[in-house]
Amino acid sequence: MTSELSKKFQDPSRGVYFIGTTPPKSTFEEPKLEEVSQKLLERLEHIEVDGLIVYDIQDETSRIDKPRPFPFMETHDPRAWSKRLSQASGKPVITYKSVSSRSSEEFSNWLSEAWQDYNIRDLVLVGAPSSDGDIKLPLPQAYKTLEASAHPFNLGGVTIAERHAKKGDEHQRLMKKTEAGCEFFISQAVYNPQATADLISQYARACKEQEQTPKRIILTFTPCGSAKTLEFMEWLGISVPDATKHRILDSEAPLAESIKICRNALEQIIETALPLGVPLGLNIESLTNRKEEIDASIQLYKLLRATLDLKLAEQAIQ
Repeated sequence: MTSELSKKFQDPSRGVYFIGTTPPKSTFEEPKLEEVSQKLLERLEHIEVDGLIVYDIQDETSRIDKPRPFPFMETHDPRAWSKRLSQASGKPVITYKSVSSRSSEEFSNWLSEAWQDYNIRDLVLVGAPSSDGDIKLPLPQAYKTLEASAHPFNLGGVTIAERHAKKGDEHQRLMKKTEAGCEFFISQAVYNPQATADLISQYARACKEQEQTPKRIILTFTPCGSAKTLEFMEWLGISVPDATKHRILDSEAPLAESIKICRNALEQIIETALPLGVPLGLNIESLTNRKEEIDASIQLYKLLRATLDLKLAEQAIQ
């Protein structure tokens, strides 16, 4: 059985477009959950999206020594939030799952529940935030558990260009994840387009050498309107070059400046990816619940979608 999204992903002549969101705090009860979902859906009424992406938020303090700029809050089960949003919007939802904290057997049960009880069809597995700590299920083992499952999920993976900039091997990780069944990849938020372009270039070369068709890479972008948001982005491991930081923080309109920076970044990546036959998509998120940044994320979505659609249309007539 092919998921609705997997059919769209297989058409390289079109982009795919998502809004990323996090499940609400676990303390929220039903009336508040309904209110939060309605607000999100109202924002989506004015834009055309292929689906939503729901993250699995973990306490990543083991990954970095610096304190978390915003306190970590437990959230509702991402599967339940995905089901609610999918039913309310009529759109497919890609659900993230952090796999390191449970055994293979527990993860297998989680997969069955996700399929049967929550109607999850599109899944992205995420490994441990760092090699420290108690890792019960490494990501490669989780892929094997998924492969042994009876349910044919449309599987995606995470890609981190910053890791490529440091280690130079992220393209090999993409090849291995493809072997494990990944049909698409979602990037960490892009503020260093050169790192992403370098990764895509090496990935395309590796695919060519192995006579494989590159999988779709969905690029994540997020607006940044304050020093606090910037601090949080860096805490998450998002690479922001100094000149870009200064452009945002010194601007009279930081959010507008960050949107301009994101558009320039996308154009730079498109110039690399499309000629190499790497299909792209977009995932736009707001890292904070500040209204200005949430509104800016919708504005950013419209602008970046128009930019990618235009480039794909130009390519089609060449």
